[in-house]
Amino acid sequence: MMKMNRRRMLQGMMAGVGATLGNSLVPDFVRAAPAIASTPKRVIFFMQNHGFDPRTAIPSGMTSSGSLAKAKLPESIEPLEPYKERMHIINGLHGMHTSPTHSAFFGALGGYRGSDGTPPSASTIDYELSKVLPQTLLPHLCIGMDSMESMTAKPTIAKLSASGAGQPIFMHSNPNHLYQMLYGGVSEGEIRKEHEAQSGMLDRIEQLVAPKGGNLRGIYKQRYGQYVQGFNDTNGLRERLGSVSAHLSKFAPKVDEGYAHPEFETDWHDRIMDLGISALTSGITNTLTIGSGRGEIYGAWKGLGIEPIGHRLGHMKQPGNPIWIKIRQYNSRMLVKLMQELEKVPEGSGTMMDHSLIVYISNNADKQHTNGANWPVILLGNYDGAFKSGCFTQLDGKRPINALYTSILRASGVQCDRFNMSEAMAAKFDSGTGPLKEILV
Repeated sequence: MMKMNRRRMLQGMMAGVGATLGNSLVPDFVRAAPAIASTPKRVIFFMQNHGFDPRTAIPSGMTSSGSLAKAKLPESIEPLEPYKERMHIINGLHGMHTSPTHSAFFGALGGYRGSDGTPPSASTIDYELSKVLPQTLLPHLCIGMDSMESMTAKPTIAKLSASGAGQPIFMHSNPNHLYQMLYGGVSEGEIRKEHEAQSGMLDRIEQLVAPKGGNLRGIYKQRYGQYVQGFNDTNGLRERLGSVSAHLSKFAPKVDEGYAHPEFETDWHDRIMDLGISALTSGITNTLTIGSGRGEIYGAWKGLGIEPIGHRLGHMKQPGNPIWIKIRQYNSRMLVKLMQELEKVPEGSGTMMDHSLIVYISNNADKQHTNGANWPVILLGNYDGAFKSGCFTQLDGKRPINALYTSILRASGVQCDRFNMSEAMAAKFDSGTGPLKEILV
């Protein structure tokens, strides 16, 4: 396990954990009575950067809505072929109001205008879902994948998710940090010693910083309060995870050389994904957001034999491009593994996958330098029978991505007609109201 110096560990954990937990942390590991939903459910957002060209998602020749049973998926998502009956491909949503261009950043999951360096103007759909789904220890977990240099230099970064206006939620990109946070207390040897040392240090720091900040005013007082709350939340999470250590030990991934000595960034991508999956199957979280490229215009996949990195990738056409086929197939294999692991866990009369929904989407619509006129989406799973599956739906381009998020909220038990869209905005950008009837059962 890679050792962390104190400064880096504090930067990563206080920003990441504190912002992740927000005000949703519940006192017990056992699911508390949620505000609305009662059936165990979970939602996973897989965000690919640089756009999702519809020709890499829609079977050749399909121009209108219909069954996928006899269709052949594009080469880019070929690993998902055995799961067509669980799939729903949606084309024709838009996000023109989000100004995606290189990325809509928080606007991709928020359904509002977003740009680089601009704080979120409201909460995002993943956070809102984490509040209404049956509560867990860590209702919302965000993980991100990027180049080795970026993940090392910035182990936490906030670009996609938010708990409210001006309240970003950080993605975890260093698997060593995340493993320590989730499973340090159930590990052995050096990992356990390091965890205990960090726990003692964090307890002491919380005691030292809590009384300070009384003379601060305005935004500085708010920021200091969030900083202090980060320590409080981190220590609380560690205590609660420790109380269910016997259960968690069954789900902790095996620590191998890929953690401490990755050859390529994809070694960390794979391990951060394993940790995200284990957080779902163990019941630690009910909402997982995965940022492939971390919501920016960068990203690297040298472990796949791909030399171009970052912004340059976004200027390459995706259909038929061997580079993008490799990236898309890699992502698709991740989604297959996620589904397979959820299928292994019994839940109710079925499995975890029966009660889950995976949303495969991009943070900047169909391509880089886009106006957001078309925002393709692939859904995997029917969310306890709420969504149609095994089909393709072609919409008319007049309803925004907000309508998709409204549909997921409805399927989660929330009675709402719009998500993050005022009536004035809807008059310009939404031809309808309520959920997408075309995709719900």
